[in-house]
Amino acid sequence: MEWIFLIVILIFSIVLHEISHGTMANYLGDPTAKNEGRLTLNPLLHLDLFGSVILPLFLILTAKLTGGGIIFGWAKPVPINPYNFRDQKYGEAKVAIMGPVANLSLALVFGLALRFFPFISAFPGLAFLLSYIVYINIILAVFNLLPIPPLDGAYILFTFLPSSTKKLKIFLHQFGIFILLFILFFLFNGIIIISNSIFHLIVGFPLL
Repeated sequence: MEWIFLIVILIFSIVLHEISHGTMANYLGDPTAKNEGRLTLNPLLHLDLFGSVILPLFLILTAKLTGGGIIFGWAKPVPINPYNFRDQKYGEAKVAIMGPVANLSLALVFGLALRFFPFISAFPGLAFLLSYIVYINIILAVFNLLPIPPLDGAYILFTFLPSSTKKLKIFLHQFGIFILLFILFFLFNGIIIISNSIFHLIVGFPLL
């Protein structure tokens, strides 16, 4: 059952992440996501067959067989047309940052509940559920802030890079997916360490 809970938490966390992008885009003058019905919590409209179902199930199976591993996934990106933004200079960065902000906000709300309402620990199932809502959302925020396309951090970085770095942008767009795969399989422990530290900072105790 705990694996089912983890998948449900992951799906709704990435759905909220995408809705936050679309909501900010709509606020800035681009109604594309709204017009396509993507500003909804209905997960069926956001699920990516591979990123939301096949990959998480594969990673969970691998974790169960090996006794460790990562659980990760993604939803379909919400459609956005940056040419509609009222803020042409910082619009893309504002839209990009809202996904991690949404995840960190979830982590803060449930993490502070665990920290300041100790009676929750009397209900192990509830404490487990809240802990992993916090943890998964921290990982999603940290990972998405990496400055590598197609992650949110790249669009934040590109907003502030000078035009003279055009070759760097082209390079990252061309090889970003390979860099991400390398990070996922060889450097993901670094993201785990950072996420563990943030979890401890918010909740007041390490993830059990």
